[in-house]
Amino acid sequence: MARQRVPEGPPPAPAVQKVSVRYAKRGRLRFSSTRDFQRALERAVRRAGVPMAFSAGFHPHPRISYANAAPTGTASESEYFQLQLTQVCDVEKLREALDESLPTDLAVLRVVEAAPGALADLLQASVWQLDFEGIPLETLTEAVDAFMTRTELLVTRMTKSGVREFDVRQAVLTSDVVGVRSDAGAEIARWTMTIQHTTPAVRPNDVLKGIGELTELVVPRPPLMTRLAQGTLEPGNTVGDPFEQ
Repeated sequence: MARQRVPEGPPPAPAVQKVSVRYAKRGRLRFSSTRDFQRALERAVRRAGVPMAFSAGFHPHPRISYANAAPTGTASESEYFQLQLTQVCDVEKLREALDESLPTDLAVLRVVEAAPGALADLLQASVWQLDFEGIPLETLTEAVDAFMTRTELLVTRMTKSGVREFDVRQAVLTSDVVGVRSDAGAEIARWTMTIQHTTPAVRPNDVLKGIGELTELVVPRPPLMTRLAQGTLEPGNTVGDPFEQ
């Protein structure tokens, strides 16, 4: 019987600290994919000299875990990942080092000692802001009102498991439409909504697809979508900070 191969050299150093990180994805980097961010982060931790823990085996990988990334094409002020480290680091110095090593439109907002349990379990809902140009405020308000009066609205989307049909209406817990002006002075119809995390995940684009099929709303250009918050679902359908649980 052939002997089982084992990696040469000493085993990787054990992890002695686990930290949770909140970061923002802004500007043109909203078009970066999850894999693009992973590559940028792995370069950043090397550049910053972060004492990363690595997996064992023939192809060690940095022990980084990601949680519920925003879809490609959307901005976010509330993205999360976790790092496992072989040395205990000051969390604020670690935040500064990571922030300086990442591209400008990726901002590390906060680093904390990781709490027990899975971070993903604390990400139960998101607050999304959608800014529309070229749509009158009254038109968007009427379409959103028609959507919110429904008890169910089914849409379909291609997933890894094939075409899935799911309800987008029940996932939208709160909704508010207001008129604002952009920095350039353009009139914007702004829709802010709280979406509960479900399986499959309901994305803002799914909600827009449902509204378009329901009301024939025409969107001349894709809205700027920004996730403002992501965390625990609290009483009153507010979204709590997962770092404060």
